[in-house]
Amino acid sequence: MARIVLLVTSPRLPAGLLTAAAWDVVRANPVFAGADGEMVTAVRAAGAEVTVTEDPAADLLAVAGAGRTVVWLAGPAGDQALARELGLRLVREPGLAELELMYGSWDPPGARLLDAVAVMDRLASPGGDPWKRAQTHASLAQFLLEECYEAYDAIEAGDLDALREELGDVLLQVVLHARLAQERPEGERWNVDDVAGGLVEKMIRRNPHVFAGRTVEDIDEIVDNWEQIKRAEKARGSAMDGIALAQPALALAAKILQRAERAGVAVPLPTGGPVPEPAAEAEAPDASVAEHGLGVELLAIVARARAEGLDAEAALRRTALAYAEAVRAAEGSV
Repeated sequence: MARIVLLVTSPRLPAGLLTAAAWDVVRANPVFAGADGEMVTAVRAAGAEVTVTEDPAADLLAVAGAGRTVVWLAGPAGDQALARELGLRLVREPGLAELELMYGSWDPPGARLLDAVAVMDRLASPGGDPWKRAQTHASLAQFLLEECYEAYDAIEAGDLDALREELGDVLLQVVLHARLAQERPEGERWNVDDVAGGLVEKMIRRNPHVFAGRTVEDIDEIVDNWEQIKRAEKARGSAMDGIALAQPALALAAKILQRAERAGVAVPLPTGGPVPEPAAEAEAPDASVAEHGLGVELLAIVARARAEGLDAEAALRRTALAYAEAVRAAEGSV
């Protein structure tokens, strides 16, 4: 029986990158397409004849009605409307031909990232979105933090659907920052490929147990190797270099203590002592002394939490949220 082969290919791969089975069917049978394009050009270059038609259903059914197999080169969207039209016709005339869906190529993992880059390029180019074109790295900084916090909230809530969406918003920030960097002066310019390329090199370099055959005993050794490689890369003069200073205070304190421990530097925790005189525009000395004392207590609490394997930031967050729920309940009873 004749076949109508709907050949679907990935628009995110180079034209002509087809499976052997796909090449066999286009070389051996009449081929139709809805418009000229890169795929049509590639198939013609391989010696196949391609006819561009404005009435695909009629032409495909005519060839199939003559007892021949015919191929349709589907467009980027897959041409589902044509597939439905042909399917309904062949249901009414089952002996006319068989309808076959053939995948000539598939999207590789991560292919939709190319779509994200293309859409952002359109939005941030002349004629696109004026708001995005007016942004800078500095103006977007707060949104990057907010999106990360929203992703964190989704993780805490165990809501994987929300996490997927929030990670998309984080990715939006990455792609937009990279697109804006393309507009910077020569010598300061970089793009999303530079971001991804640097990440790939870093992952390979910092995971020699995977990519270089280094033998490791356990996860602790993997972490130690990562830190050693990172120190060699950064050539930092202090274990305190490179700490994100903008993170919340409890998390910052925990990171400082962790870095000091890994570096083998033992510095006693503050227990009071003299406090620098505040600047003229700052709070009164009494307030500064009180603040210092509170800071000493909080740092000691963070150190104790680390010693007990606890997360001070998460503990305070959970307790604060529980207190917020108690407040809500109390409000409802008033």
